[in-house]
Amino acid sequence: ATRISVAVEAGGTAGIRVRDDGFGMREDAVQRAIKEHTTSKINDIDDLTSGVGTLGFRGEALYTISAVSKMTIRTKPRDGNRGTELRVEGGSVVDVESAGCPEGTVVEVSELFFNTPARRKFLKTTATEFDHINTVVTHYALANPDVAITLEHNDREVFATTGRGSLESAVLSVYGREVAESMMSIEARDIDNGNIKAVEGLISHPETTRSTRQYLSTFINGRCVEARVLREAIIDAYGEQLAADRYPFAVLFLDIDPGSIDINVHPRKMEVRFDTETAVRDAVTGSIREALLSAGLIRSRAPRG
Repeated sequence: ATRISVAVEAGGTAGIRVRDDGFGMREDAVQRAIKEHTTSKINDIDDLTSGVGTLGFRGEALYTISAVSKMTIRTKPRDGNRGTELRVEGGSVVDVESAGCPEGTVVEVSELFFNTPARRKFLKTTATEFDHINTVVTHYALANPDVAITLEHNDREVFATTGRGSLESAVLSVYGREVAESMMSIEARDIDNGNIKAVEGLISHPETTRSTRQYLSTFINGRCVEARVLREAIIDAYGEQLAADRYPFAVLFLDIDPGSIDINVHPRKMEVRFDTETAVRDAVTGSIREALLSAGLIRSRAPRG
């Protein structure tokens, strides 16, 4: 896809629509995509051992969501002359028919948890639920600056990236001008470690901070992950330049040998562990500290004289 739009109503509890201009699916494919355990990501056993190489298993998500909502999927392949509309309610297909629609796919979800009221009761406030969605879409936008990504809430545009491939432009769209102008580039490619190939991205000026860690965005091989060692490495690089309980902005990309990462720590693959945690920490801290030193924003820790 070159364009993806996400539109939600009432924090997603009233409706969610995700639209793309990607490859689309044929009728037989979209009917398989909503079945339990379906995935388009695994062709052979080697795919299971290749580490963080994809964004996940699309079919499992569609099956799980359709089981607790009313879902409509409209899709048309790029080489097809007709599209398909499939409707699912509570996990059961209620209708499949031909449809006129543009190339790509639209997934619409309504009446979330209509058949599981106990789960609906535990939804948070609209603001909290939308904050979760905002975080997810923000990470996708930062990880894919070459894709134009738009987020709307209750018919109001929250942000829209240009899709021109510039990470700086994506940060400007997502976080605003103040943050974007405070960011500086990190680019470390010749790292003396066999498993870590590169550390790249943007970090903020020590005075541009927030009171929460949520703006420390870390990506491994293009995929957003959470790892305590990465967060600590970023903060350590600033030394004493950060006020207590303040955290910088960071959009950091690590290129690492997939075989040196354990991605089975978390059901949604959000958390990872490293074979060489110390080497990863040193690579991240060293790359950021070198950039801050070059900009004159921190002092060298070398002794006087």
